[in-house]
Amino acid sequence: MKVIHNVSLKPYNTFGIDVRASKFIKIQSIEDLKKILRKTYAEELFILGGGSNMLLTGDIHKTVLQIDLKGKEVVEEKNDYVIIKAHAGENWHEFVLWTLEQNFGGLENLSLIPGNVGTSPIQNIGAYGVELKDNFVSCEAINIQTLESRTFTLEDCDFGYRNSVFKNKLKGQYIITSVNFKLSSKNHQLKMDYGAIRTELEALESPTIKDISNAVIKIRESKLPNPAEIGNSGSFFKNPVISAEAFNNLQKQFPEIPSYPISATEVKVPAGWLIDQSGLKGYRDGDAGVHKKQALVLVNYGNASGSDILMLSIKVREVVKEKFGIDLEPEVNII
Repeated sequence: MKVIHNVSLKPYNTFGIDVRASKFIKIQSIEDLKKILRKTYAEELFILGGGSNMLLTGDIHKTVLQIDLKGKEVVEEKNDYVIIKAHAGENWHEFVLWTLEQNFGGLENLSLIPGNVGTSPIQNIGAYGVELKDNFVSCEAINIQTLESRTFTLEDCDFGYRNSVFKNKLKGQYIITSVNFKLSSKNHQLKMDYGAIRTELEALESPTIKDISNAVIKIRESKLPNPAEIGNSGSFFKNPVISAEAFNNLQKQFPEIPSYPISATEVKVPAGWLIDQSGLKGYRDGDAGVHKKQALVLVNYGNASGSDILMLSIKVREVVKEKFGIDLEPEVNII
């Protein structure tokens, strides 16, 4: 375990924001993690996973712990399903591809989502009709104050749309070290009716879970910028959920507005469509911009600061609010 001082975090966040950390430690074992926690007050720590769901707006005057715990294994195997344990430092997309290589189904719709396994429950990541909670069994986490290990069940996590107990009641109190998933090993239930997946697969008579993954990858690559080429954190805003009454009123003014019913009283509206219709797709202010192919994604074209991206996000929210009367909520953590 090595402590590095005055480290640039540009390689460690997908926005590519060049801020610095006072101290930086890569954590590769639970023993090392506990050793650091014993010596450091919680308020002096900054926990870093894959750096994919954050916007850094200034230097981090704390000890940055990058959780780099590796490993994945089958911990239980039944007739038609398996329980897989993946450690927090595993890259999410690489983990999904590994499950597909084993012919384990359930995560294929979540292909190419940036980040690491350990941060996936915090956000309850989701895409193309699937959320992490659909295959989640439990996760192991360490209490930063007491160093006690705790197993969080599906019910404990209180998952919601891009939300969990780790973003609310227990924010900043635990470090997730591993996650358990229940995946199908036969008779896979394919989910192909969301977005453009079915269109991509229409030429195939009997698509497989790998075909679903390939379709999702193709769709995402056609619309979303690669963080290695253009700094970004994927979807910057949540898709807003509004009342059915509010949606009906909007539909009278904007008949073409798309929607996804949540319940008899609530409707989800695509944030990307709202931003696009507000005339902001492709908008650029210096090196901070709204992506030209997907308005839901804010990008760093090279030398934007975190504050530049933040000010752009505020402008987007103001314009959408003025046009549609809808408040957009950031999906990323602004730090």
